[in-house]
Amino acid sequence: MNTFLRNLSAPQQVGLLFVLVFGLLAILSTAALVMSLRDRHEDDLHSQNLKELNGLLRTSWLMCTVFWIGWTLGETVATVLFGLVAFFALREFITLSPTRQGDHRSLVLAFFVVLPLQFALVITRHFDLVTVFIPVYVFLAIPVVSALADDPHRFLERNAKLQWGIMVCVYGMSHVPALLLLKFPQYVGNEGKNAFLVFFLVFVVQGGMIVQHLVSRKLQRQPSAPHISKSFNWSSWLIAVIVASLVGGLMAGLTPFKPAQAVAMAFIACVSGSLGHLVMKALKRDRGITNWGAEGRSITGASGLLDRVDALCFAAPVFFHSVRWYFGL
Repeated sequence: MNTFLRNLSAPQQVGLLFVLVFGLLAILSTAALVMSLRDRHEDDLHSQNLKELNGLLRTSWLMCTVFWIGWTLGETVATVLFGLVAFFALREFITLSPTRQGDHRSLVLAFFVVLPLQFALVITRHFDLVTVFIPVYVFLAIPVVSALADDPHRFLERNAKLQWGIMVCVYGMSHVPALLLLKFPQYVGNEGKNAFLVFFLVFVVQGGMIVQHLVSRKLQRQPSAPHISKSFNWSSWLIAVIVASLVGGLMAGLTPFKPAQAVAMAFIACVSGSLGHLVMKALKRDRGITNWGAEGRSITGASGLLDRVDALCFAAPVFFHSVRWYFGL
């Protein structure tokens, strides 16, 4: 199977993936619709599980569509596209985190200096700076700018929220297009195949989360963190991670990985993405909301975009640095 995939040209691989992935999403979406019609009179927990499954499916459609657009338009346009995703995700995060007038300078710095600089570093392949720019330099710059605004009220809390938003929405998302710009010896003369790394990451992360919800629905175990997520339990999580990792191994032919390497990389991506999604659920509970975009309505102009990319924001940097470290890139 992997030999067959490796012998296909990039356009042939893209065509095959188009048929398989969107066909699978269509089947799952149809099945979810049938379940929602059949179970519409069930209890609230059952309805909530179905709602979360439908949300994951919408996320999968969105991220797979972004993958195709990025592959079609090229590396630079794809990086700009992901920069816009990061902008709206950060806007959504900040809108639901109360700010004061003293935060305005810091917000301007975050949106119009930090964000474009981070993605500019990605485009120019300054990966060492991509790694440390936000965690080191921006970590120091944001509180300095806030201190100069002369507003000490809840200073630590306000700056921590902004730094969290920048780390998740900007730092995390910037590592997705960075995968397009890695140079693998195996891909010399065929660099366009790097887009399959993005597809691999998105597919195993979203696939694992969908499997987790389906297994959780079937097993009906007690949730491990009931105040944060009614659908998360360790049994369904472990099954989902194993299934997604094995699926990643089957996709090795589309990547520079050997099957065992693909399994390991898929495992890393699934663990970081699924646990990151749980962390973002905890943040939403802290804010007293169930979705960043309440009931599908647009709160921030992004219509719940952060709900769709939160797992990817956690998985992307871990996956990127794991790949870069392992292959010495």
